[in-house]
Amino acid sequence: MSKHTILVTGGAGFIGSHVVDAFIKAGHTVVVVDDLSSGSVKHVHKDAVFYEMDIRSPQLQEVFAAHAPTIVSHHAAQIDVRKSVEDPLYDADVNIRGTINLLEMCVAHGIKKFLFASTGGAIYGSPTDLPADETCPPKPESPYGTSKLCTENYIALYSRIHKLSYTILRYPNVYGPRQSPHGEAGVCAILAGMMLSGETPVLYGQGKAFRDYVFVSDIAAANVMALRKGAQETLNLGSGNAVTVQQLFDQIKRFTNFTKKPLLKPLRPGEVKGIYITGERAARVLGWRPTVSLEAGLQQTVDFVREQRTETEAEHSR
Repeated sequence: MSKHTILVTGGAGFIGSHVVDAFIKAGHTVVVVDDLSSGSVKHVHKDAVFYEMDIRSPQLQEVFAAHAPTIVSHHAAQIDVRKSVEDPLYDADVNIRGTINLLEMCVAHGIKKFLFASTGGAIYGSPTDLPADETCPPKPESPYGTSKLCTENYIALYSRIHKLSYTILRYPNVYGPRQSPHGEAGVCAILAGMMLSGETPVLYGQGKAFRDYVFVSDIAAANVMALRKGAQETLNLGSGNAVTVQQLFDQIKRFTNFTKKPLLKPLRPGEVKGIYITGERAARVLGWRPTVSLEAGLQQTVDFVREQRTETEAEHSR
């Protein structure tokens, strides 16, 4: 397999940093651009070149000129569904205008392939036929899902006009180490963080809301496969399995020895009751399948959140 210089936007973030690790492990050179609005420098691989920069910045041009990447893996985004409902203009500015800025740079610098981290959880809305496959009509129910769908259309447009090769990967709910137990996104880490603190978690949708969960190393593996396969394809990276938030709570409860009952509340604006997506097409096109079981993945996630808490407490006691 030929070696590439890969520019990863959002490469200091939860998913992006794991993708960076996988690219470097596969022998590629990686340049990371991240504005650190939700990412952390400590997650960036020591062998990656790092730039603290917004994807909307004209200075992105200088990064392309300095490193001559051959592939762009685009993970930088406003990822919070609730935030997108509260401030749709900001969501569109980052997710749509930011991507157009990036696509313009790709065309100007002759990028060989553009990999895009899209969403299967928010693009399809609330389909009646589940799990949703790639033929399911997109009906997003939030500005976030709409901005991702719009971006997919821009990528396809640039492919038609400029012959830019691409693979769009529609992610399910991704979980694992480095996921923040604080912000809004990332229910697995949030539940683990609250239970380890002895706080009572709130389960929205009365605990019955369901999603599919794929461990972050499996998502990173799909990105490595997409470097040489799946040109002009849009692929779901789903498990095909529905898991309720109550089931998540019950599993994490075991790993944290939590004893209280959760609070059950209705869904919040922009949230869908249930969505889970297929992975069959990705299996055919990329040879990809999820390999980490939910139980094993949740154990690793809880272990990570526990370690972070221990480190934080040690720092505070100094």
